[in-house]
Amino acid sequence: MEYLEIIKTIVLTPIKLGIVSLPFNLLDLCLKFLIPVLLIFVIIRLVNKLTARIVDGTRLKQVVKDRTKIWTKRGLRLVFLVLVLLFAGKLFGAEMLAYLKIFYKTLNEPLFNLGGTKISIITLLLIIPIFYLASWTGKAVGGIANQTFMEKLGFDEARQFSLLKLLRYSVMTITFLIGLSIIGINLSSITVIFGVLGLGLGFGLQNTVANLFAGFLIILTRPVKEGDSILVNNYEGGIDEIRAFSTVITTIKNETIIVPNSQFVSEVVYNYSYDDRSIIIQNNIGVSYDSDIEKVIRVLAEVAENSPHRRNDKNPSVFVKEFADSSINLAVLTWIRDVRDKYPAQHWINLEIWRAFKREGIEIPYPQSDVHIKSKEPD
Repeated sequence: MEYLEIIKTIVLTPIKLGIVSLPFNLLDLCLKFLIPVLLIFVIIRLVNKLTARIVDGTRLKQVVKDRTKIWTKRGLRLVFLVLVLLFAGKLFGAEMLAYLKIFYKTLNEPLFNLGGTKISIITLLLIIPIFYLASWTGKAVGGIANQTFMEKLGFDEARQFSLLKLLRYSVMTITFLIGLSIIGINLSSITVIFGVLGLGLGFGLQNTVANLFAGFLIILTRPVKEGDSILVNNYEGGIDEIRAFSTVITTIKNETIIVPNSQFVSEVVYNYSYDDRSIIIQNNIGVSYDSDIEKVIRVLAEVAENSPHRRNDKNPSVFVKEFADSSINLAVLTWIRDVRDKYPAQHWINLEIWRAFKREGIEIPYPQSDVHIKSKEPD
């Protein structure tokens, strides 16, 4: 019975936060807020999944389906937020405005001074939407510039990439600084910048700062750009986006890899499409020592010339590489138009070599050993 009285006291006693007494107890919090919000959350998730299945079953275009699902999810999130606020208002009752004032006053208490500016929790929270607003503004301005006048300037693709990135980050920086000044952070003193930088370095953000400067270096020197096919740290794929701190790569296995920008400055990067997307692929093949080597070279050249991926202005080459233990090894070098077709092109040529050798009676040997056993003569 004593345990029941203790539990009853805990559940029915009004909740206190410091010196502030809230107008509800733990039982009211569960019954009037937590449980209803949890049920609404589950219902909204089910409605969202059901709507997605219904939309996928229609004959609408895929773009329309995707937009419908996105706006449905956004609408349900808005409904969920409104219902959460309604249940919170019901929990606090008529005194909700008074508690909001107390909550705001608590959050607005200065935590520390930075360059003559009092920094509170609200100031730190307001920096988040300002950052997202600056990012959105930079993307919007970059997109408008790309669609309106950037292509008309006659610059090559790499220069357009650099100018658009510089324009985007410049707009982001200006918007972010304006936003900081609006929320009351004084930027006139240089100590603010050094203070923020020193604070970041003190928390172990040296790598973050290095990645940021590496990102600007990539934009200026253009060793890689969006759309390039690269190989870095044994990851081969195409660059989807170069961000301020990292670069997004989609590998040939459709894996998304986030690579820090500093690796593009400090590591060796193979850029297969730096100036030209066409590359040379190499197919290796071995034939028997009994083969007519001139015929083999002619057959391999014909196969490479018929490749659908080949550049028509570049002739393939066939070379005898070496005389190995079990075969004569040759290499077929073929120019292809696009590096993204490297593996399909190699597959096509290898398959056609196999078919051509079968048709022409050319043997592809495999390693083998001859064992000679000597019998001992009787004494």
